[in-house]
Amino acid sequence: MHVVATAGHVDHGKSTLVRALTGMEPDRWAEERRRGLTIDLGFAWRTLPSGRPLAFVDVPGHERFVTNMLAGVGPVPAVMMVVAADEGWMPQSAEHLSVIDALGLGHGLLVVTRCDRADPLLAVEEATSEIAKTCLGQVEAVTVSSTTGEGVDDLLEALDRLVTALPPARADEPVRLWIDRAFTIRGMGTVVTGTLPAGTVSVGDELILAPSGRRVRVRGLESLKKRLSSVSGVARVAVNLKGAELTDVARGMALVSPDRWTATSTVDVRLRGAGADDLGRESILHIGSAATAVRLRRLGAETARLTLTTPLPLHVGDRAIMRDPGSRRMAGLTVLDVRPPPLNRRGAAAAAARELAGWPERPTGGALLRRHGFLKRAELAIMGCEPEDGPVVGDWLVDPVRWNSLAGELSETVNAYADRNSLAPGLPVESARQLLNLPDRRLVEALVRPPLRMEGGRVHRPAAAPTLPASLAAAVRRLEKELEAAPFKAPDAAHLADLGFTSKSVITAARAGALLRLAEGVVLPVEAEGKAVQILSRLPQPFTASEARSALGTSRRVAIPLLEYLDSRGHTVRVDTSTRQMRTRTPG
Repeated sequence: MHVVATAGHVDHGKSTLVRALTGMEPDRWAEERRRGLTIDLGFAWRTLPSGRPLAFVDVPGHERFVTNMLAGVGPVPAVMMVVAADEGWMPQSAEHLSVIDALGLGHGLLVVTRCDRADPLLAVEEATSEIAKTCLGQVEAVTVSSTTGEGVDDLLEALDRLVTALPPARADEPVRLWIDRAFTIRGMGTVVTGTLPAGTVSVGDELILAPSGRRVRVRGLESLKKRLSSVSGVARVAVNLKGAELTDVARGMALVSPDRWTATSTVDVRLRGAGADDLGRESILHIGSAATAVRLRRLGAETARLTLTTPLPLHVGDRAIMRDPGSRRMAGLTVLDVRPPPLNRRGAAAAAARELAGWPERPTGGALLRRHGFLKRAELAIMGCEPEDGPVVGDWLVDPVRWNSLAGELSETVNAYADRNSLAPGLPVESARQLLNLPDRRLVEALVRPPLRMEGGRVHRPAAAPTLPASLAAAVRRLEKELEAAPFKAPDAAHLADLGFTSKSVITAARAGALLRLAEGVVLPVEAEGKAVQILSRLPQPFTASEARSALGTSRRVAIPLLEYLDSRGHTVRVDTSTRQMRTRTPG
């Protein structure tokens, strides 16, 4: 299905045209038919010559009902601009066109009505000239008489060409159905209607009623008076809701896919249009069928921060309208950030303006990551973007420039901590997380790169080159030479003394990184760690402590503390109480 909205000055024959095209009455209220004036949105449909179904959203043209007009045009992908041949271009024609331009609707058609009353040529020329200045550009023009039927067949063919040129909607996108009507049907309960621009709604789906957050379920679906089990955008759809009373819903609310949209009351935007400079601090934001009061804070020449009275489900890249309720001033906007950082610091607003000035019209995942630093993949998705690169750890996405900078910051932080705490075994991971202002300790662990190392839940800087007393250095060399052939046969306490070690000198050499002190009286050369990893990696996995002891050619006195040391270094991991296996990737 395709959906097209009408637009144009009051009393230029929009509803009459829809009636001539569809044979249906778009004016739903008795007062509208009595006064001959469209007040609220009207809906009708028909099948085009190609066989495609086409629905019309007929909007009021009078300036007093511009809010209703905005509710009808907001969610549709294309418009039919209607101008009367006997009156030509009028003030409300210009206002409706400015709305279309502000919303960025790039697909449309000019229909000049009442060609039986006046020569339509002048109206066509004037209207096409005005339309060409907007995002619609050069549009096809059709002249019609809704009274005599002249040109109606040509218009149907032009509509077929218009909808053929529309980009296809994605059925897998998250649902956001802006509600434009709500009513009850006896025996069914609450029913809401709206234009579904993309995504798929199915019977049984659970949706969120925004902004209330109420969870509702789809009891039934209709589109163009046909009951369906599933509907994909673009479509006019009526949704029978379970879990909501009529008093719970109203025009301007939306049915959205759970966990796929950011419900936000603060957004950064780019303003566009001649009216942008004249907007005051208090305005009305129109998006879809919603209208909510906002407070505007200027950031730069084209950017601003909006604080919404009512939170709305938004994505970056959304197009909307800002309107001054006390005048006809109006501007378009594009949502740049749905979770903007606070502007607490001096100069923060100016910095935000400089940053946002270089952003594309539809922000990318890379731009958002540069601004926020860290975002989970799911957080970026509900903001409306896809990541440009994969996560660095878990679900965390990080701006590459920031990530490389953090590696250097971590090294500086570890070194500074070690200088202040010479006896401490290393910087605790949680302390590093807080000092670097990281949201997850796993990010610290992922940042550890040689020569930094992880050990025992702490980050260690590289050991300084051993500066041992000559006698102790000689004792280390004697130990290394003695264990060349059997690197895991650690000498007992008596033999350590023979080699020149005391309990205190063993601790000193271990802190200097000159040997491994696995336990009291259990000492090995530093090369034993790498050799143990190589030998144990060749064993069938997992392996027992006894199998490791045999492979290493040592005793249980040495094997048990050595395995525990390898656990702490991340080389091995326990499978159960009796077995271990080598890690496929060793951190640090």
